[in-house]
Amino acid sequence: QVQLVESGGGVVQAGGSLRLSCAASGRTFSTYTMGWFRQAPGKEREFVGCITWIGGSTTYSSTTYAEPVKGRFTISRDNAKNTLYLQMNSLKPEDTAVYYCAAAPGLVSGVREYQYTYWGQGTQVTVSS
Repeated sequence: QVQLVESGGGVVQAGGSLRLSCAASGRTFSTYTMGWFRQAPGKEREFVGCITWIGGSTTYSSTTYAEPVKGRFTISRDNAKNTLYLQMNSLKPEDTAVYYCAAAPGLVSGVREYQYTYWGQGTQVTVSS
């Protein structure tokens, strides 16, 4: 069982930045592919980005981003703190949404909702023009 709690949302002007955090419970955080999704009013939830992790003698991590956020958003994770981050720069009004973090067991592509078992409650991000 993994519990996820997002924080860091708020209101920001267009062009500004926000950093979202997602604190995870449990001792197996590093074994999960972690993702960010968002849902704007009246729209379906959509993929934002995800990050995988392979630990051991040689560590490996990869990130995938949706096209609308490429070059503006950066996902990172701190396995020692069981925390996932989403750094959002150059924010646009169309980035306004509730942002959710999610955890998928194991190493998966991470771009599909069905791959994720655990979800946070979401945090609101509002970008004013």
